[in-house]
Amino acid sequence: MNSVILREILRFLIPLIQVFGIYVILFGHLSPGGGFSGGTIMGVSFILYRLVSDKREVRYKLSYEKLMKFMCLSLVFYGLLKGYYFIGDSFHLPVIPLGKVGHILSGGAILPLNMAVGIIVAITVYFLFSLFYEGEI
Repeated sequence: MNSVILREILRFLIPLIQVFGIYVILFGHLSPGGGFSGGTIMGVSFILYRLVSDKREVRYKLSYEKLMKFMCLSLVFYGLLKGYYFIGDSFHLPVIPLGKVGHILSGGAILPLNMAVGIIVAITVYFLFSLFYEGEI
């Protein structure tokens, strides 16, 4: 990106976009939003970061290996938690209790599942952009 003004404005806006994405993920079970929409917002912030930052800096901070580790851990966590709830419900195993309605910890396992989905979607959006933008990850 050649515009200095646009680069500096985006360097200011990217952290605000990421905070909003985290908010949408964390409060998705209480209001519209959730893991998919918050993950999409986070993925867009990664894309903007890639567009305004130095290529070496991006390859260090958003390296393929790091992002794949986060994605794989999130997928395994999601699968294990969902599987535990499917099996645990049949055998009456202890699960995350429901809290008071309207509080952040009121949805049982919805919050950790939203967080896992948010990570998966954010990285997938960034990878798809990378594939089409430069033809590589």
